[in-house]
Amino acid sequence: MLAIYLVATALTLVSAKPLVETLVVHERRDTVPAGFVNSGAAPASNVLNLRINLAQNNLAGLESALMAAAVPSSPSYGQWLSKEDVESFARPSDETTAAVSQWLSDNGVDSTPVSTAGDWISIAVPVSKANKLLNADFSVFTHEASGQQSVRALEYSIPASLQAHIKVVTPTTSFAGPLRDGPVFTAIQQPAAVPVNCNTLMTPTCLQDLYQLPTAAAPINSSVVAVATFEDQFADQPDLTQFLEMLRPDIPSNTSFNLISVEGGTNNFDNPNESSLTSNFDIQYTVGVATGVPITLVSVGGINGPFQDGPDMGFLDIATALIAETAPPQVLTSSYGFQFETDLSQPLTSAMCDAYMQLTARGVSIMFAAGDGGVAGAPTNVPCTTFLPVFPTCPYVTIVGATSGSPETAASFSAGGFSNYFPQPSYQADAVSAYLTSIGTEYAGLFNASGRAYPDVSAMGVLLEFVDQGDVGHITSTAVSSPIFASVIGLLNAQLLAAGKPVLGFLNPWIYANPQAFNDVTSGSNPGCSTELSVIFCWDPVSGIGSPNFPAMRAAAGLS
Repeated sequence: MLAIYLVATALTLVSAKPLVETLVVHERRDTVPAGFVNSGAAPASNVLNLRINLAQNNLAGLESALMAAAVPSSPSYGQWLSKEDVESFARPSDETTAAVSQWLSDNGVDSTPVSTAGDWISIAVPVSKANKLLNADFSVFTHEASGQQSVRALEYSIPASLQAHIKVVTPTTSFAGPLRDGPVFTAIQQPAAVPVNCNTLMTPTCLQDLYQLPTAAAPINSSVVAVATFEDQFADQPDLTQFLEMLRPDIPSNTSFNLISVEGGTNNFDNPNESSLTSNFDIQYTVGVATGVPITLVSVGGINGPFQDGPDMGFLDIATALIAETAPPQVLTSSYGFQFETDLSQPLTSAMCDAYMQLTARGVSIMFAAGDGGVAGAPTNVPCTTFLPVFPTCPYVTIVGATSGSPETAASFSAGGFSNYFPQPSYQADAVSAYLTSIGTEYAGLFNASGRAYPDVSAMGVLLEFVDQGDVGHITSTAVSSPIFASVIGLLNAQLLAAGKPVLGFLNPWIYANPQAFNDVTSGSNPGCSTELSVIFCWDPVSGIGSPNFPAMRAAAGLS
């Protein structure tokens, strides 16, 4: 009898922990994305730095708490969450953590947390082990236009028992090329500090007049505007000094900016030849427009070069680094993005959006440039049969389109449309419904009418004067609109803090609840795909709700 019992016990133990568990496909791409070619198997010994996003224990609770703080009519409006509060929602359950840890341990793989809540972990494994662990075929893929190479797989699998615990493993099936093309610099033969006509050239002074911005320095407090940049994208201090001397002589010319380094990111002050057009502009127009508000450059490193993580992980690195801060900057602006929403897989895009939700719950306003491809998402020579959404379309970020001239019209290049990944959030339902009613069936079948609509707002994006490597010129792009709008929010936050009020934090519910706080842009369109969307009164997918009107925004924020 004892022998029979021992055999039964042994069989029970074996069945409780099978030697080989069934693997199921977790993500798959049927074909290599357009613009990429498979350059062969990845070297077996090449080490992959993979991230695994674990299911959070109460993501719905986090969203509920965020909206309670962000909706102006809520009794809890402005009561942003603490670092510990966010972590309590985002932390994986003990069951999830134990199950994933056991799987990795059984396969001889060590993991390291990369987020304070533990919802993101990283593993470093050679390609040979990654192929076995994920039943994948990691290969080298080359982006034909740029020559940029990355190691990716068309599909990967995980144990069936972990499907409820693992949301995504990355980088795997996402094939992002280089970041969107930056703005084009055009030199000015005879620079003018004060242009005769702001329709000819835009400067900080023009923006102050156009948006009725304060010219005096903001109250000294903890209001900070952060500017995202990536490896090898530097902002030059001598260019900033020259810019201030020329266009903001009322600001000390030695005014500088701070640096937050993420994953070894730097800012090479000593070599102006390595400065970035976009980063230079971002810094000059945040320092030059958000008068007196401290500006911080958030520089992420380690994303470029052969087989590195890629800029998609750079976006995630910035979010997780700021979530970990005890007091993160109250505003974050990114002039960078990807050309198309589909550059990243839907699971990865959703996981990154969850990270942005955590950051906005801390009271951080996140802004992204809409992109410069109109409704095509890319230059008009790119063939398309439907409108192509850009990245990001996450509902927890504020997407900024571009305007031109004074009075403002919508810039023709400004991207706008509707997401195929994210449903339409409740905060914009009424505004978008009014737009869809106004156009009837005119664009039927060209876009996802139930998707998250963008942009949310707009700001000047045409012919803005600045300095790059000592040369004076101007640039045009939505990449310049985002830091301008971020500067306006930075100025508002400074006044709110001085009045003892909370910062604006997650902006979108407040924006759509207060259309009267913005200049309604009523002319212009954004062509692409052999058609175009046109602006209408109130919200439209070209100019959003409109451009800043600082006195009206102050009133909407409760400042007398």
